[in-house]
Amino acid sequence: MPVTIKDVQVIATQPGRSHLIIVKVITSEPGLYGLGCATFTQRWHAVVAAIEKHLKPFVLGRDVSRIEEMFRMAMVHSYWRNGPVLNNAISGIDQALWDIKGKMAGMPVYDLLGGKVREAAAVYVHADGTSPEEVASNVQKYMDQGFRFIRVQMGGYGGKSSLMTKPEGAPDGAYYDPREYCRNMLKMIAHVRKTVGDEVELLHDIHERLMPIDAVRFAKDVEPYNLFFLEDSLAPEDIDYFRHIRQQCSTRIAMGELFNNPREWQPLIEERLIDFIRMHVSQMGGITPARDVALFANMYGAKTAWHGPGDTSPVGHAANLHLDVWAPNFGIQEWYRASELEYEMFPGLPEVRDGYMYPNDKPGLGIDIDEELAAKYPCEDEIEMWTQTRWPDGTPARP
Repeated sequence: MPVTIKDVQVIATQPGRSHLIIVKVITSEPGLYGLGCATFTQRWHAVVAAIEKHLKPFVLGRDVSRIEEMFRMAMVHSYWRNGPVLNNAISGIDQALWDIKGKMAGMPVYDLLGGKVREAAAVYVHADGTSPEEVASNVQKYMDQGFRFIRVQMGGYGGKSSLMTKPEGAPDGAYYDPREYCRNMLKMIAHVRKTVGDEVELLHDIHERLMPIDAVRFAKDVEPYNLFFLEDSLAPEDIDYFRHIRQQCSTRIAMGELFNNPREWQPLIEERLIDFIRMHVSQMGGITPARDVALFANMYGAKTAWHGPGDTSPVGHAANLHLDVWAPNFGIQEWYRASELEYEMFPGLPEVRDGYMYPNDKPGLGIDIDEELAAKYPCEDEIEMWTQTRWPDGTPARP
């Protein structure tokens, strides 16, 4: 008799700033279940509804071993092509099924994928500050802790403007000045590089805050500082401009956290317009599509750098890590520095030592959840302010 899906439960919890959505797939085998990440923190209610009202009825009674079939059918079952809500919902099921398969086989997921290529995954962390000097000081602190890859920002995404004049009656929002941002970030990166030297790898995230032509110019201007990569220099709507960046400089480019559909990433990989793919694994649908993308990118020399901020759940970070230690073309892994509460809530959450994230050797994804503790930290409704971005005159801008 095949092992089948008996129930699907959704666990919504908020141990920090982000709303985390964990899917628990319970099987017909007593005590056997799997966990998956379905976290879309800005629209978490929609993901919960998609799982409970649409995907759960669709998967109940199905054979848990048929991951590939279930993923492909789930992706087309609604007929209309998916966005981040449905992709995240599907990811919760997909990751949980990989977790179950590993537990049934008595093997970690990285062994199911083909086995380790490396013992641990190098990670990068985020250094911010209000001035170039403060950013450099924070970079040095991370270096002292053993981190060798550090993303440098100043004043958050888009920077904090000191010169901005807004119109009378301008609405509230997260204002920034794109042109001032370019000037300030270049000065900051130059200062940090001069202060900490060439041995540490520096990264920077534009967060699609610039007009495409200004992003091309920024990529050229930052070239002398030899970044490990420049992240999200363009919005998904402007990816044709990557051709111009490639033609004009050798700055290494990372892209992908907002991508939902293969037609967004396939051309960039095929034309060798980016160097690192960094999709949000749950947003693209789970481990199954991420595995496929990693192998596809490997044929074209692109490396992985999966999205790994605080709005990737600990279960999602565990999934990232299994992909990291397996993928022949692993590049780097973003790491958000989990809190003590998260380590308590999610036993098996990967540990980072001396700049490397280490998997455990437990079957499946190797992570669990303390549901009683998670219930003590329910998700709170709020209206996000940081995504209400505006230019100096109040015009809505991409976050």
